[in-house]
Amino acid sequence: MMRRVLRGSPHFSFVKGMDSDALASLARAEDALGRNDFAAARAMFLQLAEHQPRNLQVLLGMARACRGLQDYAGMSTYVDAALNAEPGHVLAMVLKADQLVGAGDMRGAGAMYAAAVRRAPASPTAREASELKRAAAEAQKLARAYSSFLQTEIERAVPGALAERVERALSLMLGKTRIYQQQPRFFYFPELPQIQFYEPDQFDWAPGLEAATAAIRSELLALADDAALFTPYLQRDVSRPQGGNAHGGLVGNPAWSACYLIRNGAVVPEVAERCPNTLAALARVPLADCPARSPSVLFSRLLPGTRIPPHHGFVNTRLIGHLPLVAPPGCALRVGNDTREWKEGKLLVFDDTIEHEAWNLSDSVRTVLLFDFWRPELSPIERDQVRAIFHAIDAYNGKSLDWD
Repeated sequence: MMRRVLRGSPHFSFVKGMDSDALASLARAEDALGRNDFAAARAMFLQLAEHQPRNLQVLLGMARACRGLQDYAGMSTYVDAALNAEPGHVLAMVLKADQLVGAGDMRGAGAMYAAAVRRAPASPTAREASELKRAAAEAQKLARAYSSFLQTEIERAVPGALAERVERALSLMLGKTRIYQQQPRFFYFPELPQIQFYEPDQFDWAPGLEAATAAIRSELLALADDAALFTPYLQRDVSRPQGGNAHGGLVGNPAWSACYLIRNGAVVPEVAERCPNTLAALARVPLADCPARSPSVLFSRLLPGTRIPPHHGFVNTRLIGHLPLVAPPGCALRVGNDTREWKEGKLLVFDDTIEHEAWNLSDSVRTVLLFDFWRPELSPIERDQVRAIFHAIDAYNGKSLDWD
């Protein structure tokens, strides 16, 4: 009989071609399922399968009856037939996950439950919504069980704490975190490490910069009352395509503003002259010097309640430094999977070509000293040649492009 169910056209239907007697039999079989009379339901579905061997509702009904009878081998036959015909059918996927649980394949079941949830239709039926809700809960339960099992086994095999990178790899494998890669909007330099935040102790100049926080903050505060020096960080450029509301309404908005000491490689005299301690503190930093493009050194100000939406930087040959000068609680920066609060005088260094976002949920202004500097992985020759590439681009355009 199962050969007849599996043979023929791959196109399945629900009630197409059923006469009134078959529809009545189908209703009785579904009623038996509703009463948990799985043996009677299977007998009725088997009779229907004699005449409707490719009817999807019959196949799924048989699978449900087999599930109730804990006949997971029989269940596999029917649900596999349905999935062979309609691989993305969410109810069939949930049933397949149930069958895999019964067969003891917990990893396969978790993957199938999760896949069914990802394929949820935009407007599910009541039954689909109920089954998908159950599938989501089952997927989470199985994921937790799998994670707990691995943790126990690893603790048994590995004395002490896991190495930091191994811990991150395990988190990615278990789906607790996701993979974020460099996605520069303009220029990609290959084979650089995918590091979200660099630790300040990797840079010999970092302690000196942090030690100058109070002097730099004093220069900032002396500028803060001059509103004309702080302009919206994102400026509208009608010569370039506009990104709609991709910037969260921050284009031309003073909620995120900047006061530049150096902009696109050019010193801003009226600000730089008033900030000698700031520039002196940056003297040992290998700023990303590409004439007419970088570096940029600025005081970046974020008003209370402002959120900068997720975005990517332009080039991955540089890193971004933030020295927090005014950092009330509730202000943070997320880069990839890692979220860190700004703390006054504690340097943050990150790769801005990895998706990042920031927010100020406090009731005070947040201000950092922002600067860009060469990635330490680039050799002096590579830096010279990157400069040459950008110089050639600018020669073609007739002017440099503003990365900021």
